[in-house]
Amino acid sequence: MADTAAPLQPPDRPVYRLKRLLLGPPLVTERIGREKLRNPAALGVLASDCLSSTAYGSEEILRVLVPVIGVAAFTLILPVTGAILLVLALVTLCYSDVVTIYTRAGGSYVVARENFGPDIAQIASVALLVDYIVTVAVQVSAGTNAIISFAHLIGGGWTAIDRLQLPLSAAVILLLAYGNLRGVREAGRVFAVPAYLFIVAVGLMLVVGVVRGLTGRLPHADVHAAGAVDLGTPGSGLLYGASLFIVLRSFANGGSSLTGLEAISNSVSVFREPQGLNARRTLITMGCVLGILVLGVSALAHFTHAIPYRDGTPTVIAQEAHLVFGGGVPGALGLAFVQLATALILYTGANTPFTGFPFLASFVAEDRFLPRQLTRRGHRLAFSNGIVALAVVALALLLVTDANVDRLVALYAIGVFTAFTMAGAGLTAYHLRRREPRRAWKIAVNLATATVSAAVVLIFAVTKFTEGAWLVVVVFPLGVWALIRINREYRAETAALEAVPRPGDDLPRWRRHIVYVLADSIDLATVKALRYAHELRPDEVRAVHIMVDESHARRLMARWEATPGVSVALEVVECPDRRLRHTVMELAARTTEDGQTALTLLVPRRTYASPLGKLLHRGTAESLAKALEQLPGVAVTILPYAVARGLRIMEAERGPEGD
Repeated sequence: MADTAAPLQPPDRPVYRLKRLLLGPPLVTERIGREKLRNPAALGVLASDCLSSTAYGSEEILRVLVPVIGVAAFTLILPVTGAILLVLALVTLCYSDVVTIYTRAGGSYVVARENFGPDIAQIASVALLVDYIVTVAVQVSAGTNAIISFAHLIGGGWTAIDRLQLPLSAAVILLLAYGNLRGVREAGRVFAVPAYLFIVAVGLMLVVGVVRGLTGRLPHADVHAAGAVDLGTPGSGLLYGASLFIVLRSFANGGSSLTGLEAISNSVSVFREPQGLNARRTLITMGCVLGILVLGVSALAHFTHAIPYRDGTPTVIAQEAHLVFGGGVPGALGLAFVQLATALILYTGANTPFTGFPFLASFVAEDRFLPRQLTRRGHRLAFSNGIVALAVVALALLLVTDANVDRLVALYAIGVFTAFTMAGAGLTAYHLRRREPRRAWKIAVNLATATVSAAVVLIFAVTKFTEGAWLVVVVFPLGVWALIRINREYRAETAALEAVPRPGDDLPRWRRHIVYVLADSIDLATVKALRYAHELRPDEVRAVHIMVDESHARRLMARWEATPGVSVALEVVECPDRRLRHTVMELAARTTEDGQTALTLLVPRRTYASPLGKLLHRGTAESLAKALEQLPGVAVTILPYAVARGLRIMEAERGPEGD
């Protein structure tokens, strides 16, 4: 009994084997439903970006106020923080409404799309995409600052580590991209811990700070230290000499504390059922924790006079930890704990965009406003194309800004608060069209969110315009135009493909069908094409050689006639100017010029597995197909022939050497 041949299995390519080695075995599509996060893990993964902004939000307020009003800034920081917390409450209420009504990924984008239409919704999508990109760069740069700050405070001003700012930040981005390419569940396990570690660390710092403050043993920072920002001169009056412009600018800077609030609404689909309820609970928990941490850090800055430094290190929160825990071994351990937790949550806060950006990009791509490649899940069920794109652009931004947090913040809050504005306005329109319980309250909250967020966008665009915000102001309209242009192209292509002729429409009727086989040599690839041509049962089969080299053409004709089993005569067409595509097009046009002849052009293509084989042979099949696609009545078919397989068959037939 003859053995049954095993089905031919294509060998894994080297790139795939490397991917499997780095990322692990592929996950089957059916596991998507199991790749969901419980609320505690979701809080750790999705809240890291939001909670980690505690590390630099209060400092950004002081960075504006201190150079203008000096030590009076430490008093004014509390009212400004109070205003920011009011915005936090409004945005949290607004987004708890978002995740309850819209349980798919998309957040403010889907809110704007459903209530204002897809074109206006691209304002929200561009805002969120820009925000995610900048978030990665800001969070990673701030995390590196936390490490450098620890080295400064422990090492007594040691600055050699400053040179690692950019390379360390870039390495972290690559590590985050790798972790997310492994899949959602793996990312959840790794990135949930730092969020809780940071909450414990800052909570411990605040408790010790309160105890030391009540006992009168809480020290002040040296506001005249070398490297600290220059102190302004306080004036008099309600604003301590600061103009309304400066107060608004500090408020806008401090608004960076609210970045990341939208992450849960953009990733509702990663929650377990019931998704809307679980997302809402997690969002409210996140908002409450953020409010406590931001207020605590600002209050400590008020009492300790921790001052920003010109080069960004040591940071305000690092100085607070150093002052609160004091000197000695216990103080060093406390500082190390806070800074380690701060660096970890800032680094993992940069992970939130790697979760939200691919989901949002896939959602926008489903609406045909971004390339469809972004909708495909990769090796480990993650949206790999979105993850890779985010990492590349974030790295480029990091290089351009030299990983400087202060320069990056100028690009930051506009995107965030534009998304808040679109969400609030969209939900206001949603509730205005419906009669439902607590309708007036919901309209008031969402309208207030939209109004306040739009005001912050305007403040930031004006006060930070010369510091880099102009770039975002320019990118926004260009980005919206680009997305709408992509959508227009997709819609035009769909319309062209869906234009199916109706019964009774005049269709071309071919009386003859001719098949040309382009022959550059007589080999197995050409013989395979000739056999396939006869299987099409045309009226006529011709073998055509485009003569570029006369001596080669003569040798080919001689071999053709001497080859047994080839019943089709070889026709030679001169090509004196060596323009192969032009000659083939003229031949095809002459053949079909009567309007009643259909032509199928078969082009044998030799495929080579090894890089050397690909380098030694040039392929013209695709270029011919592209050149002929505009001719009516002409179809081009490329017939691949694997040369490597032919070599294996030949070696098997030849047998062991020496037989």
